[in-house]
Amino acid sequence: MVTLFLTNILLGLSIALPVGTITIEMTKQGLKNGFMHGWVVGLGGMTVDLVLILLLYFGLASVLAVPIIQTFLWLLGALFLLYVGYDSIKNAGHGISLSGEKSTKSLKSSYFNGLLVAVSPGNLVFWVSIFGPILINSFDASNTINFLVIGSGILIGILIHDIGLMTIIAGTRKVLNTRYIQWASVLAGVILIGFSVYFFIEFYRSVGTLRG
Repeated sequence: MVTLFLTNILLGLSIALPVGTITIEMTKQGLKNGFMHGWVVGLGGMTVDLVLILLLYFGLASVLAVPIIQTFLWLLGALFLLYVGYDSIKNAGHGISLSGEKSTKSLKSSYFNGLLVAVSPGNLVFWVSIFGPILINSFDASNTINFLVIGSGILIGILIHDIGLMTIIAGTRKVLNTRYIQWASVLAGVILIGFSVYFFIEFYRSVGTLRG
């Protein structure tokens, strides 16, 4: 059981390591407002991950396999990422608190940003394709221990990654001035809008597939 737990902590770390929309938003908020704000973005993403784990356990994978549902999710994700990316560029020079200063941005707002970025087709499809098979193999109606061990291991792995990333960002932030942080926010916004464009393209392709 211990080996299973440690293995899935490593899986959680592997899931979190690739640079994606959550990592970009965490880095941006960490640079602009400090460790806690970046970490809270990660907690927002983990909230979505936890909900997805539970829903996958109860059969969400079959629902997400429906083409019209996937099409809707591509559009929803594109709109969310477009909003977050635009907001990142528009407010790049606002709400920046240098090391030692108190942030004017609320933790609740950072958490909500994490939720918005995490609710995307890429995240959903990733969880279905990676975690779905693991859940199916571990599912046992009479014994849910394996499921709890796997799920908690993965989430702890993601948490370790988030804390490690924010520790690095917090150290980097101490040597950056407002101008560099502002440009980092603009770059993050451009990348998020890039993801949004990709999601819009996938939405268009999905609509074409439905019509065909």
